[in-house]
Amino acid sequence: MLELHSVNVAYGSIQVLHDISIRVDTGEFVAIVGPNGAGKSTLFNAISGIADTTSGTIMWDGTNLDRTLPSARAHFGIAHVPEGRQVFPSLSVLENLEMGAFALPTRSHWPDRLAQLYEWFPRLADRSQQAAGTLSGGEQQMLAIARGLASSPRLLMLDEPSMGLAPGIADTIFERVVEIHESERISVLLVEQRVAEALHFAARTYVLETGRVILEGNQETLKNDDRIRAAYLGM
Repeated sequence: MLELHSVNVAYGSIQVLHDISIRVDTGEFVAIVGPNGAGKSTLFNAISGIADTTSGTIMWDGTNLDRTLPSARAHFGIAHVPEGRQVFPSLSVLENLEMGAFALPTRSHWPDRLAQLYEWFPRLADRSQQAAGTLSGGEQQMLAIARGLASSPRLLMLDEPSMGLAPGIADTIFERVVEIHESERISVLLVEQRVAEALHFAARTYVLETGRVILEGNQETLKNDDRIRAAYLGM
């Protein structure tokens, strides 16, 4: 479904991504892990069109996204939940969700989709008229994810959803994302620093360091790799 072939991204003279090749198949849960500054968020920005590629191709169901405007990519079924939540603080919870529902797949059945979002995240239903900026950090993360899901995406890209959250809240959000992935068969591409959780939930994981993919594999392969055990799992 999503395939990146030898993608390079630079900010001015600084090369950030080097020949990145990854894929996400239909209905698959894939994780990207790595240290701060590895280029994980830049990778997501390249897929969304926020960051320009200098070479390589990003293909979506046979369409070259490099020739597609960023504003059009959401209509293809790609939803990007950015790092740091980035809700609209002065808008209500409902208005934030409506901002995510502009994509073509959702317009014809928005009431049904909204009801589904509230079923997945009941706290948002209770706070539908509350300003998003007054929510707790965990509630804002739920809102950011629900806003991404509002467009009825085929691929949900989550950038550090556990950042700044208490472990219990982060676990709850992870469990809900996995539940939605399994029930809706939505493909998930996750960037996450909680490596143990990422390895547990993902069918495949890519390890990104200094803008390069240094390792790829399933949970068993990576957990048995001495580099991963030492650098990320504290073993």
